[in-house]
Amino acid sequence: MSDTTIEQIADAEPVAALVPASDEQLVAMLVDRARSEGLQLTGEGGLLQQLTRRVLESALEGEITDHLGYEKHDVEGRGSGNSRNGTRAKTVLTDVGPVEVRVPRDVAGSFEPQIVKKRQRRLSGVDEMVLSLSAKGLTHGEISAHLAEVYGASVSKATISTITDKVMDGMAEWQNRPLDRVYPVLFVDAINVEVRDGQVANRPVYVVMAVTAEGHRDILGIWAGDGGEGAKYWLSVFTELKNRGLDDVLMLVCDGLKGLPDAVETVWPRTIVQTCVVHLLRNSFRHAARQDWDKIAKALKPVYTAPSEAAATERFGEFQEAWGRKYPAVIRLWENVWAEFVPFLSFDVEIRKVICSTNAIESVNARIRKAVRARGHFPNEQAALKCVYMALMSLDPTGKGRKRWTMRWKAPLNAFQIAFEGRLTPATD
Repeated sequence: MSDTTIEQIADAEPVAALVPASDEQLVAMLVDRARSEGLQLTGEGGLLQQLTRRVLESALEGEITDHLGYEKHDVEGRGSGNSRNGTRAKTVLTDVGPVEVRVPRDVAGSFEPQIVKKRQRRLSGVDEMVLSLSAKGLTHGEISAHLAEVYGASVSKATISTITDKVMDGMAEWQNRPLDRVYPVLFVDAINVEVRDGQVANRPVYVVMAVTAEGHRDILGIWAGDGGEGAKYWLSVFTELKNRGLDDVLMLVCDGLKGLPDAVETVWPRTIVQTCVVHLLRNSFRHAARQDWDKIAKALKPVYTAPSEAAATERFGEFQEAWGRKYPAVIRLWENVWAEFVPFLSFDVEIRKVICSTNAIESVNARIRKAVRARGHFPNEQAALKCVYMALMSLDPTGKGRKRWTMRWKAPLNAFQIAFEGRLTPATD
């Protein structure tokens, strides 16, 4: 590599400094000159690293000038009581790799740089990169190896852990933020994670997702459980949501979680609890031989597509006669959740399509599962929650998903306005 520096390249263009040029022209001249002098554009000691150093050092020089009140070598500084006192070398990790900068000092020691703060070893872009990689499920070791391979930056696993731990402050604020007064639909579903607490075991992390009155997706919070949750547990979760401002929910869709309907009845008495039909079908197949799955699905379709509850009861009677003797467990399964299965049959087809399953939350769950599976198991519950939270925060980075959601929910929300007259209106005022 040539010993040419960015200073030499810049100093070699005295004419360019006198001739007005666009940013693109200046950059092009700089790059061309760097190439002709044999200076690499990227990599250690390359043009990008040197440019970054020059920009940072120029910004730091501007900061100390503002702090002291006079330019370097200005006679106004004489007798001012404070002056420049040389520089100190400091290496910071940037998006283009490690960069050594000269940080100016003052005699009084009162200068506090902001662009590269005292004890700061990383610029913000590196933290964002670490959080993004962690949200995708990479372990701390994998992130460290990635940064070393791609950026030539040495970042220890301990440092990466420190960066991701900062997420917990944001998570606490997010988990306690105020909510809308009313939501048309809440979806409650669980993601199983492996937690090593003495021994590795599956633990559920519950996600509560709402659809707003404007048709947007809103994740209200995440809660860890132990798999034996009952009415008392769900009462605490829903009371927490109510204390954050959620006064009314039109419908709540879940997968037959024990004790949940009783808790909903206590917190939001007018809320309709709907069991997920898709989960109900999947659970039915668990009690049947694989060769009968298609036949059972075909036999149950008239039940969940019936025009009314009375018609669904008749169709289920026919299903019971055909399959009850061979698969009594399937019959008991449907009978046990019948009260939470039939509510959606009383509504318009637009409402039926969106609340007969938890499919609306499945794309969210898929992102979480991808991050969780990449990590394997977690040392504790807090680590698992942190991983789930970061996966949720990385959803829909382009905003296109939000637009699709809004379009998809226009017709159902109009149907909700009619079916639940007056209850959604306050949220849209």
